[in-house]
Order: sequence, then structure tokens, then C-alpha cells
Amino acid sequence: MAKETEIKLRISPTSLATLREHPSLVARGVGEWQTRELLNRYYDTADFALANSQVALRIRRDGEQLIQTLKSKGASVAGLSERNEFDWYLKSNRLVLSHLDESCWPESLRELDKKQLKVVFSTDFKRQFAELRWQRDGVETVVEVALDQGLVIADQQQEEICEVELELRAGDPAALFELALELAADVALVPCDISKAERGYRLFDANSYSVAAQPAELTAEMPLDEAFAAVAWQLLGNSQRLAEQYRFNGHWKLLEQWLQQLVSLRAVLASLGQAVPRASSSALRVQLDALIDDWRLRILAGADDQNVREATPVEFANELNNTRWGVLSLQMAIWLQGAQWQQKRTARGARQGAAALENWLLQFLKEEAQALQVNRYMRQPEDLVEQTPRIERLLAWLQAARHITDLVDSDRLFGVLRELHQLALQPLDAEALVTRREVLGTVLTLNAWKQLMRTA
Repeated sequence: MAKETEIKLRISPTSLATLREHPSLVARGVGEWQTRELLNRYYDTADFALANSQVALRIRRDGEQLIQTLKSKGASVAGLSERNEFDWYLKSNRLVLSHLDESCWPESLRELDKKQLKVVFSTDFKRQFAELRWQRDGVETVVEVALDQGLVIADQQQEEICEVELELRAGDPAALFELALELAADVALVPCDISKAERGYRLFDANSYSVAAQPAELTAEMPLDEAFAAVAWQLLGNSQRLAEQYRFNGHWKLLEQWLQQLVSLRAVLASLGQAVPRASSSALRVQLDALIDDWRLRILAGADDQNVREATPVEFANELNNTRWGVLSLQMAIWLQGAQWQQKRTARGARQGAAALENWLLQFLKEEAQALQVNRYMRQPEDLVEQTPRIERLLAWLQAARHITDLVDSDRLFGVLRELHQLALQPLDAEALVTRREVLGTVLTLNAWKQLMRTA
């Protein structure tokens, strides 16, 4: 068994054709570029039992060589994936079921009749690849860069493959992000952790591709630093998966959810005081603000305008064909990977970062609840928009961690605050002002809100 660590990046065919000449690849290249035609057949049962267990099984023809491969789903975020991979060389183009024994076969499929396995789709593509070597912090880094172009074909449907894969052979995984960022500064590259197998299954069922990244598993006792990183990674991963799925099918709700992940990420970055000094995240927040402002305007405009909704997939494709989204995603990943917020903070900030999440969270919610001044905005509902950043900070942490608080009806509080946030962004008229007052009044009646205000 081998552990595969790679980052996958979407690219346009035009950019793919010229990427080999990028200075970052030329300077690190060892030997000549090579080209292979890779023909892949993926196997599953009629009811997709393997896909449901997050397993991919294929036979690949690489020249005269036949390789049977079993891959299990592992950690995947921000385009970087780590998964287990089992390979067997074959003498003929037929599955060898005896290879699929308990040493690699998942427990969830133990009762499956493997004789039901059949070809369900293919991924055929041309791969140009080369080896890169360089020194990073005194350690040799070895990466294989692969440029893939071809098709996924499932029954009568197909999807284009056009992507860059950077696979780590030796060194620190952070090197993959750094190399990707160097490339993305000049070429529109979008971190995208959808595998070729997932593309195939998605052609059968568009909803088979999950838009949710690995959940942030938070506990009351974990340090704030650890909780912050887990939440930020999840939001970044969610945003990238939502972007990929909206690009694929253009469903408006996905775009709204994509923006919400960015808003929550921006809110989390600004919520931790000295534990995450503002100077450490300043550049990221500036980029997030620009992206959020642009797309919030379009999404608000599309709320009641079908013409805007229909035109937006083209606008989003233009966004992905620009460098902005890819650069932001990769810079955020590098910042999180290196825990860069910890590098220049004060001793007090370090103590705060080491504090138990539950203790910090309750104090944070109390302070933000008091500062929201609900009674004031009952009298001045027209000014509620000025409190949207605070409401976003409350929502981000209630979304991620309300299960570890002792708030009596935290789910209800989260729902009402989300409604309040939506109202704060809507155009003002007499009816909207009345509705704002009503929702603000509801906030005041909630047991969770009273609990926070009593102890603030």
C-alpha cells in the first residue's frame, strides 16, 4: 500500500498548453517531459456499492502495462488530498478479485459479491509529466507534475478533463501549496479536489458529489488554535467544493452557499482578538472582502431577477478563469498549513490560543451579544446593516460550535440570527422596517439570548 498526497488544480485548455514553460517548472525540472496515453475503466456494482463506501476500483492501461488499483477516500481539503492506494500489475485486462482481500477491502463491503463488479465508466486522457526537485528548508522536495487532458465518459454523457496534478514524492506537503501558488499567480488555477472517479459518478447523479468538506470535529476541551484551524479548513474546503459544483450545474442555491462559506471564513478570521492578530490576516481579509463584495451584490440582485440568475454561470466561469479565486484559496491554505497567525502574536495572544474552546466561546458569544445592542436597533431598525459583521461572527461560531455550549435553545438562536442577517442586507422599505423590528423582538424572547445577556 502507498499513501498518495497530491493537489489537483483545474485549468483551461489554453493555459494547459503553455504551462510547461512556466519558470517555476523549468527551474525545478529534472530530465525531459514525458507523455502517456492512460485508458482507465472504473468498476462498481449496479447500485454503486463501492462509491457509497468511498472506494474507487479501476484497471488502467498505460502503454502495454495493465494496473489494477483500489483507492480509498482519505482526507481532502483545499485541493490537497491524502488517500490509501493499492496497485497490482495484471497479465490481462480483467479484474483479479483475489487481490481484493481483507488487507485492502473495506469492512463496509465485506458481504458484497465481487462477481457483480462491472465497468461503469471510463476516463481516458493524455498525461504530460515531469519530475521536479528542489531544496526547501534544507530538505529535498520531490514532486511529480502531471498535465492531464481528456474525457470522462459514462453511458451517453461526458465531461472534459483538464487539470494539473502535483504529487508529493518526498518532502513537506506544504511544498505542494507553495508551488501551486507560484503557478496560480500567473495562470488561472483552481484548487479542486474532485477525483476523476467522482466526475464519472457525477455524470450518473449530479448530487453524488458532496459539497461538504471534512467536518470540523470540535470538542469543549480542545485549544482555541486547534478549533480555529479546523473551522477555517472546513469553510475553505466547503467553498471550493461548492464552487466546483456550481460550475458544473449552475444551481443558484450552490452559489448562495459558496458566498456564505466565504462570509463565515471572513468572520472567523476577525473574531479571535489577540489569538489571531489582525496584522497576520490582513492581506487575506482584504482579498476576501473584495470577493464577497462583488458576489454579494450579484446574488442580492439575482434574488428576484431570473435574468441575473441565468447570466451568472457565465460570470462565475469568468471568475474561475481569472487568478483571483485560485490565489486566495492557495494563500489561505498556506497560511493555515503553517499556522502563520501564531508567529508574531503576544504572550497574551498565545495564552488565548491555548485556552479551552468552550471557555473562550461562551465569553465571545456573551461579549458579541451585548455589543449587538438589540434594544437600540428596535428603535432604529434602518441602521441594522452596520451590525452585519457582528451578526456574521455570531453566526459563524454558532454554526460551528453551538453544540458545545450550554445555551438552552442555541439552534433557535442560530436560525433567528440568520434571518436577521438576511433582513439587514435587504433594501429598505416600510414593510422591511416592520419585519426587522419583529425579528429583533423575537431575539429578545429567546432563552439563549437571555442567558447570554444575564452573564455578559
